[in-house]
Amino acid sequence: MIRFRSLGSGSAGNATLIEAGNGLCTSRVLVDCGFGLRHLEARLERAGLAATDIDAVFITHEHGDHIGCAHAFSRRHGTAVWMSEGTWMASGSRDYEGRLRFARDGEAIEVGELQLRPFTVPHDAREPLQLRCTDGARHLGVLTDLGHATPHVIAQLIGLDSLLLEFNHDTDMLAVSSYPPFLKQRVGGKWGHLSNDAASDIAQALCHSHLRHLVAAHLSEQNNKPEIVRQAMAQVLGASADEMLTANAAEGTPWLDV
Repeated sequence: MIRFRSLGSGSAGNATLIEAGNGLCTSRVLVDCGFGLRHLEARLERAGLAATDIDAVFITHEHGDHIGCAHAFSRRHGTAVWMSEGTWMASGSRDYEGRLRFARDGEAIEVGELQLRPFTVPHDAREPLQLRCTDGARHLGVLTDLGHATPHVIAQLIGLDSLLLEFNHDTDMLAVSSYPPFLKQRVGGKWGHLSNDAASDIAQALCHSHLRHLVAAHLSEQNNKPEIVRQAMAQVLGASADEMLTANAAEGTPWLDV
C-alpha cells in the first residue's frame, strides 16, 4: 500500500510525505523540507510521525520554499538526502557528512518499499527534478514548480493512480496583482509556475478512469483562490467542485491512499 500527505504547500513552504508498506516493513520519504526545522517537526508530529521515522529526504530544487531546513534536518536526524548535483551546487555545495546522494533524470531510487523515479522539468532553478513514485502496484506523481509541461514531463506521468499537481495562479489575478512587472513575467513565464489553465491541460492529458486522486498544490495566496482551482479541477474530472482537494499552506492535506 502507498499513501501520501501534504504537510503544507504554498509560497511560504512545501513538504510532502510518501509512505509505502506491506504490513511488515514501512518506508517513508519526505519530498522537500520547505519550512524551518521546528515547524517541520511539528507538522510531522501532526501527521502521526517523528522525524526519525523518515528514511530519506528528496529535494526537488534549491528554492527556499522547497529546500528549507534539509541540511539541518539531515544533520540532526542522520537522514539521507537526495537531490540533483545542480541543486546541491546552487544551494551552496554544503557538506552533508556522507548523507548526500545525487539524483538524476530517469535513474530509479530505491528506498525500502518505495521506488522514486526523478525527471527533469522546465523551471528557473539549476537542475530541478520532480517525481513518479511507486510501491510496484500503485503510482503517484508529484509535479509542482514548473512553467510548462514538456512531452518528457507528460511521458513520465502516464497511467498514474494519484497526482499532486501545481495550480499556482489565476492568469487574470496575476495580471492585476501588486507584483512588479518582472515578477509577473517570471511567475507566468515558461520557466516559472503553472497557471490554472496550464495545470488543467496537464490534468486533462493525464486523466483516466483509474485516477483516484488529483490534488492541487502550490496555490499562490495572492494570485489564486481555492474555489477557482476546485472549479477548474471539477471541469476536467467531470465531478463536483466540492469533491476536489487542494493542499493548503497551513495544514496541507489528510493522508490519502494512492
